[in-house]
Amino acid sequence: MSYEYPNNLDSKGFSDLALHNSLYSIEHFDSSSRALPTPGYRLREYHKIEQFADSRFPESSTHSRVGDWEVTRVEEYSSELPINNFQGIVICYCHYSPVTTSLEPLSEIQGTHELQEAV
Repeated sequence: MSYEYPNNLDSKGFSDLALHNSLYSIEHFDSSSRALPTPGYRLREYHKIEQFADSRFPESSTHSRVGDWEVTRVEEYSSELPINNFQGIVICYCHYSPVTTSLEPLSEIQGTHELQEAV
């Protein structure tokens, strides 16, 4: 599960902003069949370490870590409208709870050409 931070903020920028604003939201659209987050789940933070950057994808993250934002409550609302594109909406309430975790390298991004060669 990945999350996009509003206004192109990275997780540190978001953390700094959220400390000053008690109400802030992160939007995420997930059409996978993965289980919903539960209290205690921590959002991942994504970082770009220049020496590991791929020149084909210069703005991509290279590492991630378990982040400082922890889910404290989860509410789920099912959609009953037949014209709605979403099955439901889930709201996760989080609080800032700093932890020290290690950066983990992300798997290398495969381009379309590489994926076609693998077939």
